[in-house]
Amino acid sequence: MTLKFIIAIVIAYVLGNISPSTIMARSRGIDIKKEGSGNAGTTNALRVMGKKAGVITVLVDVFKGTVAVIIGTILVGHNPAGWCILAVFLGHVWPVLLDFKGGKGVATTFGAVLGYNPLMALIALVVVAIVVFTSKRMSVGSLVGAISFPILSIFMEPHVLPVAIIMMTIIIVKHKDNIVRLIHGEEPVMSIFDKSK
Repeated sequence: MTLKFIIAIVIAYVLGNISPSTIMARSRGIDIKKEGSGNAGTTNALRVMGKKAGVITVLVDVFKGTVAVIIGTILVGHNPAGWCILAVFLGHVWPVLLDFKGGKGVATTFGAVLGYNPLMALIALVVVAIVVFTSKRMSVGSLVGAISFPILSIFMEPHVLPVAIIMMTIIIVKHKDNIVRLIHGEEPVMSIFDKSK
């Protein structure tokens, strides 16, 4: 069990290193880390490269999270695979293959939770969607989603609560600049909601 657990964690972390936004940006001669917000996630891919790149980024990020947890479940079972959620998340946020400069991990977290408990993931998605369409800001939805993860875990998957708390904390810290801008009313709306474009 111990060796299989280590293998599951390593696989999840490595899968987290896959960065579709970075790959697409490089193919266009762009350094995604030097454009827009400097983040390798979906929102910045959308801002810098357009809707198609944004859609591809979110789909791949979700898919890698789901695959990582499914592999973990096959190798070590449901409960231990909860730590694969954290591993693929950390691989996305701090990817060794990209000098530890990744995204904020929201889409990957959703994908991982989807692979672990689909109902919990879908409930969180509905909450996030409502917040995003109300606020027109992905950062607000991401923060609410991060907070909802441990809350939902308490009722649906209590054994994964430590993982959820760690990830919530990291996501909130990664969004510190967004939080400051929100407080000052300076956080821009998502480009798909910006009628001036």
